[in-house]
Formats: sequence, C-alpha cells, structure tokens
Amino acid sequence: MESDLSMPHKLRILAVSDFVDKSLTQMIENKTLVLPDLIISCGDLAPEYLSFLRDRLDRPLFYVKGNHDIRYTPSNPVGCENINQKIVSFRSLNILGLEGSLWYSGGLNQYTDKEMKRIIFGMWFSIWRKGGIHMVITHAPPRHIHDAEDRCHMGFESFQKLINKRKPEYFIHGHIHKDFKSHDERVTNLNSTKVINTCGFTILEV
Repeated sequence: MESDLSMPHKLRILAVSDFVDKSLTQMIENKTLVLPDLIISCGDLAPEYLSFLRDRLDRPLFYVKGNHDIRYTPSNPVGCENINQKIVSFRSLNILGLEGSLWYSGGLNQYTDKEMKRIIFGMWFSIWRKGGIHMVITHAPPRHIHDAEDRCHMGFESFQKLINKRKPEYFIHGHIHKDFKSHDERVTNLNSTKVINTCGFTILEV
C-alpha cells in the first residue's frame, strides 16, 4: 500500500562522499557545524573517516560503498550501518541504499546495468511494503544525469527507471568529482525527484 510521501520531514542531513573536505573537518573540530539529525555517506571514503564523523557528531550514519571502498571488507566503520540493498526508516524518512559503480574493470563493488536492474527488481516488494521510498542513496549517478561518458563514470540506466517508477523525493549520489560553488549547482530536477551530487559534502534540509 502506498503512503503519502509528500509531507515535509523536518530533518537536517549531512551528506558526504569521495573525498575529505577540510572545511567540514575544521567546522567539526571547532564545533561550529550546526549538528545534523542524520549522516549519509555515498561512498569512496575511508572507514576511519566515517567512524570519525559518527563519533564526533554523535548521530546515526548510513552508508553505501563506492568502487574504491576495498578496505571495508570484512570490517565496517565503527558505529555505522551499511544499507546496501536495504530500506531503512529514520523518523518519517524511508531510505533505499544501492552501492557501487557501473562495471568497468571487474573490481569490487562494480555491477553491470543488468545486475543492478535485477537487484532493484528484487526489492520491489520491500518498497511496496514500506509504502514507498522518500530517498535513494547510491554511489553512482543515474545515466545522463551528472555522469560522464567514460565507462567508469557512466551512470546506471536502471536508476533512471527506478526514479521514474518509484518517484523518490531525493536521489543522492557521489562518484562524479566536481568543484561546486553553491548547493544549487549540485541539484538536477527529474520530474518530482531532486538528483543531488554530494561530492565532498553538502547539507540537506528535507
């Protein structure tokens, strides 16, 4: 049964990925960062850094792994939760996590689009049972939104289909490195979904 997914959640979320932004670390050390309700990592960050964020900010941290996160196996960042192929609820927010990049070299956390499509299809009942999803967090972007044309940095066609079918409010990803001057530069609207590149870090008010 589908629930009403349009209500505001009144949450402040710190989203990180791909590299450690020194300005964020400085705000944390100086205790000038307005504390978030939740921390999300979209991959390619050292497990020690995620544990640092979880410890210093004392907030729940959900993550998915990127294509360079080879040191996460077999141990996970202390106090953090891997939500790959899971739907977790945080207050009023249903969040779906999907790790990895498009297959390009056969390394860890790489998937063909056919494999990712099969993973998403296998979660259809869980999404329905939850009443829908508000947010998707991934490492790779959807195809033709924020992605590139080299094999490593192409997005997933199956993510486009997920957005069009399930209509999450937010689709948060990393993987594509870019120097953003403002939050608005990170955001592309796909119908009712905001697709956001969190490379480095960004703050979301949802």
